[in-house]
Order: sequence, then C-alpha cells, then structure tokens
Amino acid sequence: MNPRNHKWTLCKGAAVALAFCVTQFGAAQDAPKLVQDNRITSALQQVSAQRIQSDINKLVGFGTRLTLSAQDSESISKGRGIGAAREWIKSEFEQYSKECGGCLEVKTDSFTEQRTERIPTATLISNVYAVLKGTDPAQEKRVVLVTGHYDSRNSDTLDAKGDAPGANDDASGTAVSLECARVLSKLKFPGTIIFLTAAGEEQGLYGSRHFARRAKDQGWDLEAVLNNDIVGGDKSPEQDHSVIRVFSEGVPAVATDEDLRRIRLLGGESDSTSRQLARYMVDVGETYDLGVQPMMIFRQDRYLRGGDHSSFNQQGFAAVRITEFREDFHHQHQNVRMESGIQYGDLPKFVDFDYVSHVARLNAATLAGLAAAPAPPANPRLLTRNLENDSTLTWDASPGGLATAYEVLWRATTSPEWEHAQKLGNVTRATMKMSKDNVIFAVRACDQAGHCSLPVVPAPER
Repeated sequence: MNPRNHKWTLCKGAAVALAFCVTQFGAAQDAPKLVQDNRITSALQQVSAQRIQSDINKLVGFGTRLTLSAQDSESISKGRGIGAAREWIKSEFEQYSKECGGCLEVKTDSFTEQRTERIPTATLISNVYAVLKGTDPAQEKRVVLVTGHYDSRNSDTLDAKGDAPGANDDASGTAVSLECARVLSKLKFPGTIIFLTAAGEEQGLYGSRHFARRAKDQGWDLEAVLNNDIVGGDKSPEQDHSVIRVFSEGVPAVATDEDLRRIRLLGGESDSTSRQLARYMVDVGETYDLGVQPMMIFRQDRYLRGGDHSSFNQQGFAAVRITEFREDFHHQHQNVRMESGIQYGDLPKFVDFDYVSHVARLNAATLAGLAAAPAPPANPRLLTRNLENDSTLTWDASPGGLATAYEVLWRATTSPEWEHAQKLGNVTRATMKMSKDNVIFAVRACDQAGHCSLPVVPAPER
C-alpha cells in the first residue's frame, strides 16, 4: 500500500500520557504543516528592499573588501578596504542594538591567519556578529545562525588594491544578515539567534572555519546555519526570481564508518540534519508569504564550488547554502570592464533588491520559527527487536520543558519531502500500524503555540 493514500487515526491506551497507538484506515492524511505566527508575519513585513539596496551600495562603496586589502586606520577613515567595511558592519549592528534597548551583543571574532597559497603574508581576519540572546534560561543555549561573507574579490584573489565591488558575491548575503538582525531584534525568542558576517571566504573559507571550530570547541548547541552566498537574483535573461536554491549535504561530513554502514543499510542518504533543515525551509516557504520559494538541491554545493556552510558541516552542524537560481559568471570574480560588448564585474546594477528582500524574509522566518520552537526530541529510537509490521517509536522528552506535544512524520522512501504527520500529546512513545520497511519516520517537538522543532529521524534499536 502506498502510505500517501491512507489515513492514520489515533488509538489511546491506558497509559495515555506515555504512548499512542495509530491505526490505519480511510482517506489521505494531512501533510505536515507549520503554524503561522502573527509576530513573525509582522516582522517579515518590516523587511525593506530599500534598506537592503542601501546596505549593498554602502558595501560596494568601500572599493574592495578583499581579505588582503587595507585595514589601517588611515584607510578606514578614508572608507576603503576590508577594515572600513568591518567597522561599518559593526556600527550597523550597534545601531540596531541601540534601537532595541541593547538587546544585541555585538562582537568581533578576530584572528591572524598565517601564510597560505591565497594569503601571502600573515593577515588579520575578522568576523563581525551580533547575538540576540534567548529569553528562556532553559532554551538560550540553543543557537540558530544566519551568515553571509563580507569579503569580495576580482579576477585575481591576490589583488589587494584593485576594485572588487562584490555586490552579489557577497554583499547580498551580508545584507541579508544585517536585515534579519534589524527586524528580528525587535522580538524576543526562547532560543538564541546569531547574525554573522564572515571574512576570508574568497581566500579559503578561513573566517567561517575559525568560527565553526570555535563553536565546536566551546560546545555550542548550534542547531541550524543558514549561509547566504550570491542571493542577489542577478538580472540575467534566464533568471527565475520565484525560487531560491537551498543546497544541503546528504551523507554528513563527519559520518563515522558505523554511521555509513547504517546509512547504506537503512537508506538514510537523504536524512542528515542539514537535509532536515532544507525541508524545514520548504515548509516555511509554504507557511508565510515570502515572495520566493525554496528549491531543495540535494548536493552540498555546486560543481567545483564551495561556501561557508561547509565549514559548519565539517564540525557536525546542520548547515545549508542559499543561492540564486541562475548565476551569471560574467558578474562573479571579474575585474570591472567592458569587453566584446559584455559588461563584466559584480556591480549593484545587476542585483534585484526586491529579490534579496524576499530571501531575507525566508531567512528571518526560518530563524524565528526555530528560535521560538522547543528543542528537538532527544534520543529517538525505532524499535526493531521483534519481526512485526507495526512500528514503535520512542524518544526522550525535548530538553528544556517547552514542548507540549510531539508529531510523528513519515514519507515514502522515494519522497524528497515529509508527506504525512500524526499529532500526538505530551508522550514519548507511539506505535504506527504500518511497516517500518516501507517508510521513513521522524519525530519533532512542538510548543503550545504550534512552533515545531527540526525533525529527527530515529535510530534502530534492538
């Protein structure tokens, strides 16, 4: 039987607070849905294409933001080079914090990168970020993060003096981080949100690698990373401004040999935490009026390309890359010039600022939804000790006490998205009257208002 064509109803046993039994009959089950939050909707309406345009033009106005470019006080005062860009971004975060009564902690994560292939001399690299700390003491350690890299380059990655406007790559992603900070800082969430702008990306992902390692070394509970890189909606003839690509790794970068064995055995190639984050973004796109729809790409990144999300993947964190539908390579990593009637260079005139605002709304809604939701259920298990067609799932309660209910999700093994959901009460066990061999299950935690965590796929337990 195809699980898409059947309804699953609830049977309550004696231990109603502990377990549920779900039986099959009748018509189709509702697909999983997120609940629209009016506070989030209101915040999304505050996202401004005009502010984003101003931010991108300001970043382009620094001439070059190459990581190797000037950082001395004179250059900063003249407004040229990556040092001037860094100080401006910091001042913007500080202004947002002032407007919300000091709600943001504005920080700089600086380190010196020694000589490498694309860094000819030891160079200071600075990530600039703002922290909107969670309001719930039991939830504030949970972190969701949005990032874009503020460094730029032209045709030569070692050209520290030539212009490198970087309007799309990646002033657009930096503007998304800034705009998310501006609109979400006016709200409060149980969990913590970090708005990051990273440097060193064009030289080799150095800024994000340093930040991700720091998060790992300090034991951050980093649930989700949204990396916005080239989200300007380049005004090329075949661009599709209705969609935005979301790249996510399938097999985790940190998978052990035992993990790989289980993935191969159970068909878990499409159930990494990063893939669940991508699916969550699709649900967000269907819940809110964003102006753009996420398009899942089941790859970590594009051919022969890389991005800051992979730095977080390498440390075991769920991270995705968000990129426009169709890139124009005449406008990436190019000196500004006219050649054979073709305009080269990453200039603001090629950026669709309305499109960037739609992408900012997608990011803001995702961040807000996850920061408002409970932590995912802990230690989910699918019992397999008996040969039976029923499927029993167990899990530990979501840490922090915010969850008031749970949902079991499932989909056909060939489906890219979750197709069905069974709402449960405040329980830690459910038996589904369907074969575990035919579907893929997951569990998520929800609060009283309907905010739900990322789904977690159970591991088999004998």
